[in-house]
Amino acid sequence: MTALAPARSTRRLILAGAAVLVVALGLVALMVVRPSAASPSGGSSLSAPAEDSVDAGFARDMAIHHQQAVEMSFIVRDRTDDEDVRRLAYDIINTQANQRGMMLGWLEMWGLPKSAAGPPMKWMGHTFTPTDDGSLMPGMATDAELAELTAAKGEKAEVLFLRLMTVHHRAGADMAQAAAGTARTDVIRNLADGIVRGQQSEIGLMADMLKDRGAKP
Repeated sequence: MTALAPARSTRRLILAGAAVLVVALGLVALMVVRPSAASPSGGSSLSAPAEDSVDAGFARDMAIHHQQAVEMSFIVRDRTDDEDVRRLAYDIINTQANQRGMMLGWLEMWGLPKSAAGPPMKWMGHTFTPTDDGSLMPGMATDAELAELTAAKGEKAEVLFLRLMTVHHRAGADMAQAAAGTARTDVIRNLADGIVRGQQSEIGLMADMLKDRGAKP
């Protein structure tokens, strides 16, 4: 890796972080300036969806999906001194923890349970049976992969994290794309659209970071 690579990677991380911040601020502004959304008509953002709706299913499943991304980011943050990877991990922790809180808050406001009685992904028209290796949904790391990441240090931890998070983001973006096109409430559609754009951007960023380290996704 050349001496210029860290500088290029840092600039990419700054741009990606700014893009995520703009999306997050836009979502907050939308919730603040649209009080009329509380009206029960017109597929509003605050009218309560049904328990078996796309909106509720996405909120529950993506909250779980995000929780593991935050967990992996905390793990790698403490196992590398690389500023680019630590900055990416910090961005994921803040963005996805905030989004998770929003989704759980909406479920609370809608008077709906925060966990599903049935299998995950049912709201997408199919179901996923959690595997014995600890993977609860597509893209989620297994118990063995989390253990390997926890045991790794330095560049090995960086590469493992970037690979696992790339797979995680791809599945998350697929889930969000489905919700963006079929959810009834404005808040879920807008959040899902922001997740798609944010995670696709980070997938590209992580591909560059893996390339800088001589590794493949």
